[in-house]
Amino acid sequence: MVRITEELVRKKSEHNERLISTLEEISLHQEDIERIEHVQNWCRDLKILLLQSNLIARLENLHKLKRLEYLNLAVNNIERIENLEALESLNKLDLTLNFVGELTSVESLRGNYNLRELLLIGNPCADYPHYRDFVVATLPQLQSLDSQEISHSERLQAQRQLGKHRATIVQRQADQAIERDEQRVRVAEQQAALADQCADIEDEEERTRAFWNAKSEHCPEIRAEIARRHRLGREKHEPQSALPQAKRQPHLFAPCGRPYNLNQAKLPFSFQDEADHYSLELRVYRHLDTALIDVDVQTNYTRVTVKGKIFQIAYSEEVQPGESTVQRSQTTGHLMIILKKLKVNEMLTLKRSSKAKGATGQESLPLRGAVDIANICPPDDLPDLI
Repeated sequence: MVRITEELVRKKSEHNERLISTLEEISLHQEDIERIEHVQNWCRDLKILLLQSNLIARLENLHKLKRLEYLNLAVNNIERIENLEALESLNKLDLTLNFVGELTSVESLRGNYNLRELLLIGNPCADYPHYRDFVVATLPQLQSLDSQEISHSERLQAQRQLGKHRATIVQRQADQAIERDEQRVRVAEQQAALADQCADIEDEEERTRAFWNAKSEHCPEIRAEIARRHRLGREKHEPQSALPQAKRQPHLFAPCGRPYNLNQAKLPFSFQDEADHYSLELRVYRHLDTALIDVDVQTNYTRVTVKGKIFQIAYSEEVQPGESTVQRSQTTGHLMIILKKLKVNEMLTLKRSSKAKGATGQESLPLRGAVDIANICPPDDLPDLI
C-alpha cells in the first residue's frame, strides 16, 4: 500500500522550497495512493489538490482544508461522494472515470455553496436515465456539469421533474448496487482461480504472462491488482543500485577540540564583536518554517542547523549561553543572536571611547612623563624582600 508520507509531500513541493506548511498547490497524481491522509494537517492553506490516477477508494480526511478550491480525483476507485461538506471554498470537483454508482450521494454537496463545476463523466451513475436533470436540480449552485454549461431554462425544467426523476434514480442505483455486489463475488472467484493456475507454473515470466492474458472486468479490485503488478514489474527491472553511501559528515572540531567555522547552507551573515557581547545576524530564508531551524549556543561557538545544514561560528572570548538571546525578524525572517560575553573586553571599550572622542573633536590628554614606581606604595608599609 502506497501512503502519503512527509517525504513524498516535500518532494512534490519543490516549487515552494520544500515548505509544506505554506503550500497552496500540490500534485500527487500517479503515485498508486490508496488512501487520503495527513494532507489536511500538514497543508492547511491548500487551494489546489491534484490526486488523479491513483487507487483512492474513499473520500476522507479533507474537512480541515477550508481554502481548497479545486479537488481533482479523476481515475480513482471512488464509489460514493461523501465527507466534502466542510470544504466551504470548493469551486471545482473532478471525479471523472471513477465508480460512483450512488448518484443520490451528490445531495451531500448541497451545502458547498461555492461549487460551480462538477465532472462525473465515466462513472456508472452517468448512464442512469435523467442523470443530468437530477444533478442540475439537486445542486442549484452549479454552473457547469461534465464541462457543459447549465442554462437557466434547463435548471427550471429539471427542478419541476426532480421528484419523479429521483424515484427513477433510486431504483436504478439499487439495481446497480446488486450488480456491484455480484461483481465483487465474481471477481474474487476469478482471482482465486487465476492464483491456483499460476501456482502450478514454476517459471515467473510464465506466471506473469498468464495474469496479463487472463480476461478481467473493469472494477476497483482489478485496478488495484494491475497497479500492484506494474509496481512489482518496475521493481524487478530496475537495476539493483549499490548500497547508498553514507553522507559525509562535516568535521566540526579540530583534533585539539577547537571548533571550526562552517557554513554548509551558504547563508549570508554578519558578525560583530562588541565590548560586552557578540552579535550574529544570519539571513535565513524569509518564508522558512521556524521549526526547521535549531540553534545551539555554547561558551566558545554557536551552531545553527537550517533544514539539516550546519552553520557554525567560533569566537575568541567565552560567552554566557544562559544570558544570550535568539530572535527572528517577522518582516525579513533574519535570525538575530546576541551572545553575552563572560567578561567585558576593556580594550574594545577604550577603542570605542577614543573613537567617540575623536568624533566629537576633543583631543585626548597627552602623557606627562614617566611613572615614578617608588611612590606607588609607601616605603614604610613595603615588607622586606626575602
